[in-house]
Amino acid sequence: MNRFLTGALVLLFVCGTGSNVRGDDKLIGDWPLAGDTLDHSSNKLKSRARDIDLKVAGPSGQANTAGGFDGRSSVIEVDDNPALHLGTGEFSISLWANTQEKLDDVLGDLVAKYDPQTRTGFNLGILNLSGVTSTQSNHRHLYFGIDADKIDPQWTDCGRPGDNLYVCALCVYKGELYAGTFEHGADQAGHVYRYEGGQQWVDCGSPDSSNAVQTLAVFEGHLYAGTGRYLSAGSALPESPNETPGGKVYRYEGAGEWVDCGKLQNPKTGESFTTGGLVVYQGALYAGPSKHPGRGLYRYEGGKNWEFLGEPGHRVTFPVVHNGAMYFASLDGGGIERYDGQGKFAEVGKPEGITQSYGFAIYRGDLYCSTWPNGEVFRYGGGQDWINVGRLGDEKEVMGMAVYNGGFFAGTLPLAEVYRYDGGSNWSRTGQLDTTPDVKYRRAWSMAVHDGRLYCGTLPSGHVYSLEAGKSATYGHALPAGWVHLAAVRGRDHLRLYVNGKLVARSSQFAAKDYDVSTTKPLTIGFGPQDHFNGKLAEVRLYGRALTDADIAQLAKVKKSAAGQ
Repeated sequence: MNRFLTGALVLLFVCGTGSNVRGDDKLIGDWPLAGDTLDHSSNKLKSRARDIDLKVAGPSGQANTAGGFDGRSSVIEVDDNPALHLGTGEFSISLWANTQEKLDDVLGDLVAKYDPQTRTGFNLGILNLSGVTSTQSNHRHLYFGIDADKIDPQWTDCGRPGDNLYVCALCVYKGELYAGTFEHGADQAGHVYRYEGGQQWVDCGSPDSSNAVQTLAVFEGHLYAGTGRYLSAGSALPESPNETPGGKVYRYEGAGEWVDCGKLQNPKTGESFTTGGLVVYQGALYAGPSKHPGRGLYRYEGGKNWEFLGEPGHRVTFPVVHNGAMYFASLDGGGIERYDGQGKFAEVGKPEGITQSYGFAIYRGDLYCSTWPNGEVFRYGGGQDWINVGRLGDEKEVMGMAVYNGGFFAGTLPLAEVYRYDGGSNWSRTGQLDTTPDVKYRRAWSMAVHDGRLYCGTLPSGHVYSLEAGKSATYGHALPAGWVHLAAVRGRDHLRLYVNGKLVARSSQFAAKDYDVSTTKPLTIGFGPQDHFNGKLAEVRLYGRALTDADIAQLAKVKKSAAGQ
């Protein structure tokens, strides 16, 4: 056996009966999803299924050989059983996963057995984070994590990109972490930087001469950046002498080269000088300004062309995609808007006691919103209802929020603290990131999940910080649509992820004895920390042993043969 696989945990996508692991005596659970949702292993684990379409074709193209999951309510919930108490030992999970290219929802989670109260268990899913705050920071990124209530005692300083005062955006693109910045000087402009590890950042250039790169997103295999003139007086800092307007979107071609993709402007509301968010929805790239000039929603039509789609009478900013629609925060009173993709805006209520809403997160299937002036987070209850889930310390504003390795994290102002959600109305403080003296406001604004860690960008220090909670392996490339072969390995001291038989990511080192993942919570197929799965699954299996590299290679070959590739 490969020395890295001894004592491994493997999450594996298996195809057909040709593999030598199908009849394994260590098989704990087997859900083929070929005509039923039952466990076909000898354990006959009891489960309940909800809203699974069993009339869909699997990887081979044969009808009725996979389960369709709707991304809203579909789930298989397997009762707890002693056979599912995996402890610190070896185990493997196998499945086939299929997703669509054009999405109107996040992709959600594949398999989980996790207790959010004790922060114990494991999760496998596909991470989509938008509305964080102005940025789509992660898009179609595979992750696998374990936890036993472990977290770094403090955040790690990852350095200051350039001469910036404000890390406006963080985004993961082709396995690399990128930062968009605000730079204050009269002869300075906003830059994009790429993280090189430690405290090192590489300058990827300035898309234009405005003072800020305010938003980033990945669309059709390219990194896009929205620029702006940031009004730093809004953060109680001296105004930048650089008054060059932004309001443009650019596409990165590498080696510091940026292609102008046009300006956000229209005859009704004018010409924008800022961008307030980028997001991919239904296969198109959308944008909106964060100030009143040019306010409204725009869809990219290629070249330098943006179609103006209207506006509800106020700014629509920081978009998130959830359950078929886009939702927008409001800096004009705090009311939340929903856009249906057909040209219609609808207000879906206003969290009580707020005057501005800032960002979004999707956690355990629900939409959450961050707000000013009481430092509170609200959960959407449907209709016009927003439910208060607590205040973060004594803070005044909550901004960037992200779901990471089973947890839900949020950043604040004026102390630039980050809190983790503990359920109910309870939040626990993980640390203060920016301690710049003699300033009124400090922001923990931008967040992204990269290389198994959570990253956060700040104002006014302009530093990026990272935190590790539990252990996770993350794949920062967009997972391709269609059927794919997935594998994740827990070795003696690392986690690993495989896509189509190839090793693509690994976690940092750990001691196996520190990660007892046993929990009495049910095993869920098609649901986890972020959302219900949106796609198709087949041949979901749980093994009480670690599969080998040879197993993974064989299974990947079988998949290609069965799919006719």
